[in-house]
Order: sequence, then C-alpha cells, then structure tokens
Amino acid sequence: MEGKHTQWISALASAAALVLLAGCGGGGGGTSSNGTGTTTTTSSGASSPTGASAPSGASSTGSTNVTPTLAAATQVVDGTALGTAQWPSGSTASGGTGQQVSSLNCAVAGNTYSYSHLSIYQNGKLLALPAGIGTVAPTMALQTGCVYPVHTDDNTGKIRMDETSNASYTLGQFFAVWGQPLSSTNVAGISGPVTAWVNTGGALQKYTGDLASLVLPQHGEVTLAIGTPPAQIPTYTWIDPPAFNNTPVTLTYGGVVGDTAAWPAGGTATGAPIDGVTCAAGMAETFHVHAHVAIIRDGQWLQFPKQIGIPGSCNYEMHTHDQTGIVHIETPNVKTYTLGQLFDIWGQPLTTTNVAGIQGNVVVYINDNGDSRRYLGDPRDIVLTSHRDITFQIGAPVSALPTYSWYEPQ
Repeated sequence: MEGKHTQWISALASAAALVLLAGCGGGGGGTSSNGTGTTTTTSSGASSPTGASAPSGASSTGSTNVTPTLAAATQVVDGTALGTAQWPSGSTASGGTGQQVSSLNCAVAGNTYSYSHLSIYQNGKLLALPAGIGTVAPTMALQTGCVYPVHTDDNTGKIRMDETSNASYTLGQFFAVWGQPLSSTNVAGISGPVTAWVNTGGALQKYTGDLASLVLPQHGEVTLAIGTPPAQIPTYTWIDPPAFNNTPVTLTYGGVVGDTAAWPAGGTATGAPIDGVTCAAGMAETFHVHAHVAIIRDGQWLQFPKQIGIPGSCNYEMHTHDQTGIVHIETPNVKTYTLGQLFDIWGQPLTTTNVAGIQGNVVVYINDNGDSRRYLGDPRDIVLTSHRDITFQIGAPVSALPTYSWYEPQ
C-alpha cells in the first residue's frame, strides 16, 4: 500500500494583478527572513484589509526613485491568473529539466507545501509568472515525473515551496530552476534597473542586497520592479482550497468509494479510437500510472463507475476497473492523457457547469501529494498524472479535501 500524506497546506500562494480581478483583497504574512541584504522600511500597511481597490501602476517615466506604498489588500481566488503573459510555461532548456540545479533535486512531490509570492513589474505593468517552472514531465524511466522543491503550478505568481525538510529557499535558486538570469539589471531577460521589495505581515521593506540571496518568505510577497516601479506594491489574501481530511480514504482493488451509485457501469465506447486513445486486447503496459477522480455533489460523494473504457473485447489506454475512482493509464509509450479524453471514452459531458450530467456550480481542486490548489481552467484540459487527485465540488462547498491510502493498482 502506498500512503497518501495528509498534511494541510496552510496557505497556497498566488500573485495579484492590476488586471480585471473579481473579488479582490488581502495581504500575506510570513515569518521567514527577507534575505541577507540590508533592508529599509519604506511603508507599511495592514496585512489583510478587505474591499480595497487594486493597486495603481506607475507612469513610465523611467525613474527608479519612486518610493511605492503598500496597497490595501486584494482578495484573490487561488488559481487566478495574474498579469500579462511574457514568458512561455515551464523552465528553459538550461534550467530545471531533471538534473540537480543549485543544490536542488527534482523528485516525486513532497507532502507538505507552503508558498511565497513573486510579482514582476516592467514600468508599472505586472507580468505573469509562468506555470510549470520546475515541473518535469514523466518519462519511461521516471513515470511519475518530478518537481523541484521550488516550482509553479499556475500563473498566480505563487512559488510552491516543499517544506518537508523545513528548508528555506532563495530567489536565486528559483531563477536557476527557471533557467533565467537574475541581477540588478536583468530579470528573466528583461533589462533595466531593478528594485526589489519584500512584504511580510504587512511591513514593506526595500531589499538592497544580492537578489540571488533573497530568502523567499513563507506566505510573504516579493516584488521585482524593472524600470519605473509601480506606485503601490500589492498585497493579497487568498481564498484557498479547503484543508485536507486527516482521515484518508482506503482504496482497495475492486472496492467502492462514495455514497451513491449515480451512473451505470461502463460507458458508450465501442472499441473505436476516441480522441486518439486506442483500444486493444493484450496491449503492452510499459507505461503504467494511476490518477484519481472524486465527484461530490452537495456533500454527497458519487461513486465513479467501473468498466469505463472496457467495452469487453479490448481495453482503452485509460480506463477504470472498479468504483474506487482510480483511473488506470496503461500504454506502450509515454503519452499525455487528459480528463476530457476520459470523459469522452465514458460518453459523458465535462464543462465548468456540467460534470457527467450533474449540473451546478462546479469547483475543481487538484492535489499532487500535498501540493493542492484550485483549478480555474477548462477541466477537460487537466492532465492525468501519477497519483494526481482531482476533486469536483458541485453545489455546496466541501468541508475538507479527501486524501487516500492507495493500494498498488493492477
């Protein structure tokens, strides 16, 4: 049996924007140091006021002598993309692609995560921190894929930090994993004079040391301004996912998880290829991983049906054997499979308002071994990776995110 850890992630980080945020508000606090360089307090503000307008940007005069103030807090739903796209997703070819980088190893995700938040401005304009920095896709040799202990999951600006070993991490290590330059005149390839501020607990400090040595503050916010700084430094409170349930659900082969049988076994697939996913008898299973799907409606856990993708004469490359919610991915080669493909094999709709015919206010949470967050994109695009837990909340909010004790599926 493979244990799923259940520690709660106290705060999931994200960055805030100057752009179109519905329901904006709050500041992050933290206890880690701001770095080894000299800092001077330039302004302060309450750590979590609510109902404030978004911070305003600076005019592009080219001056770096602007002394910004700390904006009133902006409340942001975890998973909200913030800023204007500037860089592609993922690390660069010279960054974290699996090798050791800046004393950091790429490994299976840890089970206890915190965050630090990074905002990058160019002449007062917020640039979106890319998703997928420090996240390496599966290979035949490492079918789980790997992540670095500092990485990004989305475009919120949150840097996820593995706290399993109670380690601290620097901005320089994160940029090394990203594979981008970081200096007083260059941030990720954008040149110009750079100023830096750190906000921990509502106290804004200018950072004057070596940027690479700046320690990422837990639940705090780092702002890098290239050229003219913004007139105000933003601070955020996050509407985070629920805490984890401290009692894991035991998954047994052939078992049943859930309160209600909402769908019949099987699906509409007949054996013909669907979305590029083939069905074969005796298919080689050299790439073999498992994900998990839970659908909860108004607090009632619906049983995910068995025999999806097993029409009788063959098995699709992704399928279910039982009613545990485990999705089996078995194929000769490394491939990327999505939740949308699974639902098409099942023959059920999947949208932001309809999950297999269950309609309502749909909220999606993803948990990768303790790295949990809300997912705000198209649920069809969610990639099914090894031991990824996907929870659909339809209607009433769940009180806690489920966790699991896994059997080793066949």
